[in-house]
This record gives sequence, C-alpha cells and structure tokens, in this order.
Amino acid sequence: MPQVTLYTTLICPYCHRAKRLLKRKGVVFQEIPIDYDPAQRQTMIQRSNRHTVPQIFIDDRAIGGYDDMVLLDECGELDGLLGLA
Repeated sequence: MPQVTLYTTLICPYCHRAKRLLKRKGVVFQEIPIDYDPAQRQTMIQRSNRHTVPQIFIDDRAIGGYDDMVLLDECGELDGLLGLA
C-alpha cells in the first residue's frame, strides 16, 4: 500500500474534504499539520513548490491539492495510485 501524506491546517475546508475522501476510500494517511510548525511548512513548500494546503503526496509523488485529487478520482486514476484498483 502506498504511503499517503497530507500537509494541512486546522481551518482549511479543503483539508477536511481531502481527509474525508481518503477515509471514505479506507486509505490510511499521515497528516502533517503546519499551522504552528514553520519547519514543516517549509518542508511542504520544498516538496511541492506550492504554498497552499492541503498538499497531498502518494509516496513521493506530489498530487497537488484537494481539487487535483478529485480530478484524479473522477478520471479513474486515484484508486490505482492508492493501490485500490
């Protein structure tokens, strides 16, 4: 099973939606809150080249944010990346 990592903040509605989608699929993920952790925020930016949350990674592949993950799901690619297909 691939390792799924989400960088999140407490007040981000898209972060909550991303977690809900993954939970609905039965995917275990690591959540890294960056609200009060500048080092983790910097790590997220270096890994993704983005400043917004959520930032979602499957193994070392940057998926993008919630909208990007939904697009992958709608076109049938997400389950394969998550090892569910």
